[in-house]
Amino acid sequence: MLICAPKHRSMLPRRDFLKSSSAMALGLLGLSRFTHAAASSGRAIAPYGPLVPDPERLLDLPEGFSYRVLSKTGDVMGDGLKVPGKPDDMAAFPGPDGKVILVCNHELSFNQGDLGPLPNPRRFPRRFDRDAAYDPGEGREAPYYGGTTNIVYDPSTGEVDQHFLSLFGTDRNCSGGAMPWGTWITCEETENLTSPRGRRHGYCFEVRATPDGKLQQAVPLKALGRCRHEAVALDPDTGILYLTEDRNDGLLYRCIPNEKGNFAAGGTLQALALEERASVDLRNYNPNAEHIPEGQPMKVRWIDMEDPDSPKDDMRIRGHQAGAARFARGEGIFYSDGALYMCATDGGPTRQGQIYRILPGEPDRLELFLQPGESDLLNNGDNLTAAPWGDLIICEDLINEHKGNTPHLRGITSEGKIYTLARNALNNSEFAGSTFSPDGSTLFVNIQNPGLTLAITGPWKDGNRGSS
Repeated sequence: MLICAPKHRSMLPRRDFLKSSSAMALGLLGLSRFTHAAASSGRAIAPYGPLVPDPERLLDLPEGFSYRVLSKTGDVMGDGLKVPGKPDDMAAFPGPDGKVILVCNHELSFNQGDLGPLPNPRRFPRRFDRDAAYDPGEGREAPYYGGTTNIVYDPSTGEVDQHFLSLFGTDRNCSGGAMPWGTWITCEETENLTSPRGRRHGYCFEVRATPDGKLQQAVPLKALGRCRHEAVALDPDTGILYLTEDRNDGLLYRCIPNEKGNFAAGGTLQALALEERASVDLRNYNPNAEHIPEGQPMKVRWIDMEDPDSPKDDMRIRGHQAGAARFARGEGIFYSDGALYMCATDGGPTRQGQIYRILPGEPDRLELFLQPGESDLLNNGDNLTAAPWGDLIICEDLINEHKGNTPHLRGITSEGKIYTLARNALNNSEFAGSTFSPDGSTLFVNIQNPGLTLAITGPWKDGNRGSS
């Protein structure tokens, strides 16, 4: 299905933002130029004009933009399985012959077989490689239904060439991160670190961005710890991986690998702490605690985590007791231009979210980069990506239904101005997984319920925008 708004006459020139052939090149080119004064003001602009109501009541976009539905939960894929439900974060990688390979998470658990990929939730098809699945169940016990799918998309035709299950048997694959060697690290966001039959969960797994239609072997990356994971981001200079934890008292971790580029070979897991303030609360919503101001760099130290494979779901508690800083639901994280940016979805006095910046160095430094005030311009940012021209594109998560809010895709410019790029016209389900194609022409995004993957094209602009 293709829904089109009126076409723009021409495309404006687009900045060449690829630094490598990997989706990791989609770093935020202009974010380091944000000013805290402008960011705090949250002044709205409309660089693309107002949103135009979609006659199909699915996705409202500015004039000149259009979208295409690439997949829908329950459709039959090329491997004969069903498109799993609850698509979440994803990344776009360059494929053969100018095609794009999307690796997409599906946030499903063991009790959601009706949304899983198996035609019969409790029976594997004859040719299904059950041994490749991480937790396929035993006897009549159901498997875990989380995992990933790979989508091979041809921008020249607007068609999906391949769609298949690439990882299976994991629990609630929410977010992750793209690696520059062409893989996606997908993370289990589970509170149940042990299945009823004793299988361990709460891990990260690595999935190759392949077009071959095959299910991949699920191997847990145990060096990355066992917790309610969310997202990861790699510092390509050091090879260190940073990990967020989606708990309202979560920590920020990093893994120093034994072998650069190979987390399966083990490593050292650490938690972030402030040099001068042990066990600090960075959530900024406790009226009885001192709040962290924007723009104040704070020296960081890192605490080695003992027993990162513990089944007790207590790593964050032990880390905080040892001095680690506490965040309000760490979610999206990414690396750009020598810095890492992390979204704390429920942080701030109004619990509308925060963005923290980590500056690696000697020592590392942390600062509160952005904390929206009481405003409907931005509500609880979750997944984040970088636009080719340097803006942030943020998927809104939680909905303040008493205010009549609906989920949006928001943009934030390098001056801290906020604009609206899209609105969910179908329901109140969150956006997830926004990611640009390697050439910057297409923005892919998911609507988690009823489970749609969309490709958005239009007159993307360069970074200089006027306010309105």
